[in-house]
Amino acid sequence: MHTLQTADYIVFFVYFLLIAGYGYYVYRSKKTTGSSAKDFFLAEGALTWWAIGASLIASNISAEHFIGMSGSGFAIGLAISTYEWMSAAVLIIVAVWIIPMYLRNRIYTMPQFLALRYSNSVSTIMAVFWLLVYVFVNLTSIIYLGALAISSISSISFEWCIAGLSVFSILVTLGGMKVIGYTDVIQVLVLLIGGLVTTYLALTLLADKFGYEGNILEALGVLRKEAPEHFHMILNESNPHYKELPGLSVLIGGMLINNLAYWGCNQYIVQRALGADLKTARNGILFAAFLKLLIPVIAVLPGIIMYVLHQNGMFQQEMMADGIVKPDHAYPTLMNLLPAGLKGVAFAALTAAIVASLAGKANSISTIYSLDIHKKFIRPEATEKQIVQVGRWAVIISMVIAALIAPALKSLDQAYQFIQEYVGFFSPGVLAIFLLGMFWKKTTNAAALAGAVITIPLSAVLKFLPGWTNGAFPDYPFLDRMTITFVVVTVVMVAMSLLKPKPAGDAHNIVLDKSLFKVSPAFIVASIFICAILTALYTIFW
Repeated sequence: MHTLQTADYIVFFVYFLLIAGYGYYVYRSKKTTGSSAKDFFLAEGALTWWAIGASLIASNISAEHFIGMSGSGFAIGLAISTYEWMSAAVLIIVAVWIIPMYLRNRIYTMPQFLALRYSNSVSTIMAVFWLLVYVFVNLTSIIYLGALAISSISSISFEWCIAGLSVFSILVTLGGMKVIGYTDVIQVLVLLIGGLVTTYLALTLLADKFGYEGNILEALGVLRKEAPEHFHMILNESNPHYKELPGLSVLIGGMLINNLAYWGCNQYIVQRALGADLKTARNGILFAAFLKLLIPVIAVLPGIIMYVLHQNGMFQQEMMADGIVKPDHAYPTLMNLLPAGLKGVAFAALTAAIVASLAGKANSISTIYSLDIHKKFIRPEATEKQIVQVGRWAVIISMVIAALIAPALKSLDQAYQFIQEYVGFFSPGVLAIFLLGMFWKKTTNAAALAGAVITIPLSAVLKFLPGWTNGAFPDYPFLDRMTITFVVVTVVMVAMSLLKPKPAGDAHNIVLDKSLFKVSPAFIVASIFICAILTALYTIFW
């Protein structure tokens, strides 16, 4: 069952040649005279709105979406889609309020913003932290989960999957942001087509099981009838999964903080739009918001379908491991049912999602290291060409480190949930530092340093104190802990800034141009359309 046929390898090989060939074409055709660092890291002015939007989604979606979200669809249901659908709403906020701040102030990296607004101390602390998290947590986990996913649906060993994904990603990344941005368009097309094919097959299976002979519209009706508890977006406290998705916190509070920090203050996401003009950047982000609405169809729906099929006696053995049902087996089981050729399409889609995420992360690692560490502290006199060369070496070295560490994650039961939670320890503080830095001139450097320092200890106390006190301290859900941390950090930063104001002459170096927040009528119409779809979805599936 876990083998690819000749037809699958042919499809995958065509995909590989397409990406490699198109990447090389973009590299040659858009090559500029000399090696500009901004051109290499940001593809300044070279990415169209559709390339920016596709690249945002390609960087965001990886194996955990297909495997992890399908598993959550199997276990929890449609409620897990809130991560995707609320991202669509947050992307509109980022496009209107946050991206203009970066573009107006010619920001190329997140640490550069912190240096301009606060000080080199805050900037360097955060640059080092981001590098450590990107290499040892994000890059490592994407390689691990990607290799695990690919090895589970093919005869390729886990170790060879790690090697192959790393080499493929390095090849894509070395061409710079232009190559990543334009190849991501193909990656997203492959990802969506492969995902939709897999969902269609799952619905067909369900229709056949209930005697509707491939009628997928009838199959959708069967889903609501057979698993009504899997079609609630807002979970109440009686639901066993309430701690993962605590009620209204999935609309406001923790989910909003999580998404704003991810989409608005995250180098490897924001970087896609930093080289464009404001109109192009906004249109690209809006395009990404539209695509976000589709992701649950290819990532969550298959899991719910597999749940209904499993409840009706199918795939009993495939969904079991060590005597218990493993929700994360849902997507690999489904992919193994695809006929030869189509399985190659799904296999290519999964690989596309992983490689695009790895390339995006590696490019951001090289950008932060080259511009915020190497250029500032190691070789200030380095030429543009030398900085680009350093960036390429940073890609290779970071990928090798992550590939060597990735197998160690096998010891974790749920690597994705573990990583999400612990990266979330820092997100509230990052968001507070950025938002106050952008929109409140009185925020001081000392307040920003305090915010950076207290976030992780505060998050740790909220997580571990219930265990230390035998339940005397409330055990808050993960998203609620993020809300509490964000509020506390913000209050501390505001209090410090008011109690000890900035000295006279200490300039607020960020330009706040309110005219940049004006948007075009077309942007307003598209935003209202997205919000109307979201309102309808949450109303129907509340």
